[in-house]
Amino acid sequence: MNARSALRRDAPPRMSAAPTPPPQKGRGAISNADGRYERFSHVREDDSWGTLEAEDRPAAKTTVLYDASRSIIARNSSPDLSFDRSINPYRGCEHGCVYCFARPSHAWLGMSPGLDFETRILLKPRAAELLAAELADPKYTPRVIALGTNTDPYQPLERTHRITRQVLEVLAAHNHPVAIVTKNHLVTRDIDILGPMAERGLAKVAVSITTLDGKLARTMEPRASSPAKRLDAIRALSRAGIPAAVMTAPLIPALNDMEMEQILERAAEAGASSAGYVMLRLPLEIKDLFREWLETHVPDKAAHVMALVRAMRGGKDYDASWGARMTGGGPYAELIGQRFRLATRRLKLNAQRFPLDASQFLRPARPGVPQQLALL
Repeated sequence: MNARSALRRDAPPRMSAAPTPPPQKGRGAISNADGRYERFSHVREDDSWGTLEAEDRPAAKTTVLYDASRSIIARNSSPDLSFDRSINPYRGCEHGCVYCFARPSHAWLGMSPGLDFETRILLKPRAAELLAAELADPKYTPRVIALGTNTDPYQPLERTHRITRQVLEVLAAHNHPVAIVTKNHLVTRDIDILGPMAERGLAKVAVSITTLDGKLARTMEPRASSPAKRLDAIRALSRAGIPAAVMTAPLIPALNDMEMEQILERAAEAGASSAGYVMLRLPLEIKDLFREWLETHVPDKAAHVMALVRAMRGGKDYDASWGARMTGGGPYAELIGQRFRLATRRLKLNAQRFPLDASQFLRPARPGVPQQLALL
């Protein structure tokens, strides 16, 4: 019983807990605990013979799986979101951002929100086909579709699989508005599609920049583009006439929140016209994964960071209340909000809005239905 042993969740531990495993190069999560829906929990245990220390822990390689979903547009009714529908071409994200609020969704698939989330990636190869079919439905009413609301549409696998690009081709062909959030420079590959869409008021892009510190970025979001490349993406998008925003998200107390003004300044210099921010969110399994990451990479700050997080969340690691989950509450959260407002006002960010136009939508023809009837 030296590596992984199956235990009932209510079974008491039989030996001392195993030490936290060392981080793996290019991965954000430290561990791979079972998801909350699993009947059994696999636990590494120390048998007092030094076996775990002697283990050669294999590198966590990326495994590509295929998603057989029969629909592609996800809908939500959250009152604190600016969109009611989204598309996620991938489940899981190889960027490996340790704080990612989407990690708990992997538990629905019988996988771990830890390393599984960033190494077992599900592709949706029929995404464009499914999208065209949903847009062709006579009952479909066009509104802005958000790309990148759960997992990044431009994560590394997109370079070869091009699912996001195929989705954009369908949206462009039918004049459907789209808003993208990403932290990968790869978005600039699709300027040839996004530029003409933006001219018609159909596209805008937000680039997430968490830190300007390359070392911190490599440990916290190991396979995302570097901060410099993300600024370059904003520059390229802006030059192409595509409205570009910067998202300082997530802001983590005592870790990166002191960089907020500098990030906004650098983004504005690069051509960003608007900005937003989100405070760190730690729902479900993320709270343990993030605490483990803190204790591994910044042990001297771990307690202070978590104390400030709880101060903004009513004494808890997370508060999911509508309206407060993105910004937190209390004096520290109010100070962050005030700093953001002052900085954006000074830099003239958010001075202009870029609403997207759904009135140009051209419904795709349905099989066997003449085009003129499909437009009705």
